[in-house]
This record gives sequence, C-alpha cells and structure tokens, in this order.
Amino acid sequence: MQDIVWVHCLSVIALFIMGAFIYKRKALDFLGSIVMVIMGIVIILSAGIRWLLIILLFLLLGLSATFYSKDYKKGLGEFEGRRTAKNVISNGVVAFIMAAFGGYYMPFVGGFIGAVSTATADTLGSEVGILSTPRLITNFKKVSPGTNGAISIRGTLAGIIGSAIIGVASYFLGLLSDPFLALKISIISGTIGCFMDSLLGALLENKNILNNEHVNLLATITGAIVGILCAL
Repeated sequence: MQDIVWVHCLSVIALFIMGAFIYKRKALDFLGSIVMVIMGIVIILSAGIRWLLIILLFLLLGLSATFYSKDYKKGLGEFEGRRTAKNVISNGVVAFIMAAFGGYYMPFVGGFIGAVSTATADTLGSEVGILSTPRLITNFKKVSPGTNGAISIRGTLAGIIGSAIIGVASYFLGLLSDPFLALKISIISGTIGCFMDSLLGALLENKNILNNEHVNLLATITGAIVGILCAL
C-alpha cells in the first residue's frame, strides 16, 4: 500500500514538472497546463499511471507534430503554437471520462483507447497533412492547407500511424492483453474519428455552426463509441 502511495506521489510531482515544462515551451497556456495537471491527477487516482502514460504519449506525439516544420507552417500562417485549456478539454475530456470507468467496465477501455487514438490521429493528420496540398473531404476538390475538412494522403497515413502507436502502447502498458485487439480498436476508431472531424469541419465548422473545440469533442466522442463497439 505504501508503495502505491509513493508511486502516486512521484507521479503527481512528475505531472507538475511536465506541466511547467510544457508551459515554458509555450505549447500550452497557463490555464491549459493547470487543466492538464488536474486531469492527470484524477486519472492517476481513478485509473492508474498506465492510463496517464497513454495520454502523455498523445501529448508527446502531438507536440512533436506541431513543431515539425515550424517555420514552414508559420509562413503559411497555420502554426497553431500555444494551445489553451479549451483545446485540452475538447481533446481530453472524453478520454478522461472513459478512464474514470475503464477499470470497472471493459468496454470503457476500448472507449478510452478510441478517444485517445482519435485525438492523436486528428492532431498528427492536421499537423503533417498541412505540408501537402489537401482536398476537401466532401467533394475532393483541392483546397488551401489548413482548410477545415481538408484531407490528404500524407495526413491520413500520419493519423493511422499515430493511432497504431496508441494501440501498441495500450498493449505494452497492459490496458489490453491482446495486441491485435488493441490495434483493431485504435486504428479503426482513430481513423473513423479523424474522418468525422474532417466531415464536421467541412459541413459545419466552415459555416461557423461549430467551432474547432466542438468538432474535436464530437470527433473524440465518435472515436470512443467506435472503440467501445470494437471492444464488445
């Protein structure tokens, strides 16, 4: 019991250090860093450190993709830079809820993996896909990089790879004992969730009916639902 307490304490300390580092690197604003830390603490206490490591892997992949070809993205005017608490919540709240129940109900493990895979696929797909000339998902006409609802082969492949990484990590961290099931859940849910993000972006965000946070939230909900269904 004491060992578990010490692990939790050290994990919380590490979270605060990481939050400070991410804020200093200007990847998140102050409130976004605080929200990330609070959500991380709750996940540690409710689900365990292994679940948090999956979230941290998503953050690492997302930050790496964001700062990849930073100067080129700045030239396009599409470098997102520092994200806010809204971004943290819209991308992470579904996974946060799934983690709270995942230790008790097996399907919620699939929902957690599905939500994180979707967030990962969407982030990598957007940040890598912006380096190509994309096409709008609804009519496949060429559009400018950064257009809501735009997709590309490069971005789609990056998203699938990101989803697969989440699946592999879920297996090695013991969230699922079957590696093929872990990959099935992560790739299918991540890909469907990512395409849902693009579809909502093209149909609703471009018309100012939804904003980016709404689209991210609905996409991760989609990924979680698909993940739950795949886990049944």
